[in-house]
Amino acid sequence: MANKTEKLIYSAVGRRKSSVARVFLTPGTGAIVVNGKVADEYFPHKVLILDVNQPFGATGTEGKYDVKANIVGGGYSGQAGALRLGIARALVKANDANKPLLRAKGLLTVDARVVERKKYGLRKARKDKQFSKR
Repeated sequence: MANKTEKLIYSAVGRRKSSVARVFLTPGTGAIVVNGKVADEYFPHKVLILDVNQPFGATGTEGKYDVKANIVGGGYSGQAGALRLGIARALVKANDANKPLLRAKGLLTVDARVVERKKYGLRKARKDKQFSKR
């Protein structure tokens, strides 16, 4: 009945360590907003921002999509990795031709490494007490 102009939104989820990123991709100017802040303000290091922008560089879509992301859990490094995976997955939804480009760079591969649990009798997961012969 009503003529609503629907915006194309591609959504995806990315995970890394204990971080989960819900990513929403819309055609736009290349702005990246994470938890209500611009990515440059949210991430403390420029290396993390370069990491987040990798999927756009691999597909040649820099400045063509706006990213809005909600990230929970973990630290900045894990959050940047989760956001990168989420963006890569959303780019595949936007255009299937992006899949081989992202797969070749390893950006669609889930990094399953997580912190190993601490064992009883040890100081950390593998670290033992200092050995003393006497």
